[in-house]
Amino acid sequence: MGMGTNDTITDGVPDVDERDRRNFLKILGVTGSVGAASELSLSDLRGAVGEESADELATYGERIRTDLAGGLDAGLLTEAVVGIESSIAELPELRAAGFPAERGTAYHEVAAPAWEAYDHLAEVGFFSAAERHLPEFSPDHVRATAAELIRAEPLTAALAEAGFDGRERTALVVDVVNENERLAQWVSTAKLPADPESYDPADVAPLHQRALGGALLWIDELDQHLWQREAILTEAMLDRGIWDVKAMLGGIHLFVSAARDLAGPEELADSQLTAALAGGSAIAIRGQEDVADDLFRITDAERAPRGGDRA
Repeated sequence: MGMGTNDTITDGVPDVDERDRRNFLKILGVTGSVGAASELSLSDLRGAVGEESADELATYGERIRTDLAGGLDAGLLTEAVVGIESSIAELPELRAAGFPAERGTAYHEVAAPAWEAYDHLAEVGFFSAAERHLPEFSPDHVRATAAELIRAEPLTAALAEAGFDGRERTALVVDVVNENERLAQWVSTAKLPADPESYDPADVAPLHQRALGGALLWIDELDQHLWQREAILTEAMLDRGIWDVKAMLGGIHLFVSAARDLAGPEELADSQLTAALAGGSAIAIRGQEDVADDLFRITDAERAPRGGDRA
């Protein structure tokens, strides 16, 4: 069953309401009239967020540079970044196609360039190095990371190049900051509780590898899921799901762009490198949590009416 003639496609981007705005600004420590305009913009906040954690973030970035010097394939990572941008650009067409009439490979193809980067980064030990040198997602680390994302024009520019407009960039950062307690539940492999009856923590991938790899697995699964579960899903759910895919790819793009910078141009400051890696992982994590809620964990109260909402 495809889309009906009366169906409306929306962008699925979550609105930043007044409560979200107030909480976001409070966590960042922004006071006064900054950010109080009707349209919250990261560029408006650039000069208002503090720099007290920049030196600490720079220390983490310097350690990662030292650890991974010479181990990355700049050409492969550049191709992957371009490929991820192309995948993001394809999402409106994928949304317009609606629910697939048969099981296909469209979502696998969207994820493919990111998988290329993922496999390379895993092979050279990039994710292990990130876990060694970056702190876990404590509320303070999330706040410091978000503040650096806002301050660093090269990072917001990277998201813009990936296809995120100002409203979308703001939605990504607001969500990460306001869900800092949720992100803090994603711990490093070493902090996982030992449970010999079900798994060995030594077999669990590093935190940032779980962030990117988990997001890509959710995207891959959509080829099967959207075709198989169309009867219970609504057009509004698909709108939100496509945004979740875009958010996950945006986070991965930010992470891979930072790895590419390490491999060649080294244009990012050390604090910006840290913010791109931690921020990209956080965005990818939030995207996979959201897509699970928006498209997979559907209650009877939320599901499409019997016979479908596109009849």
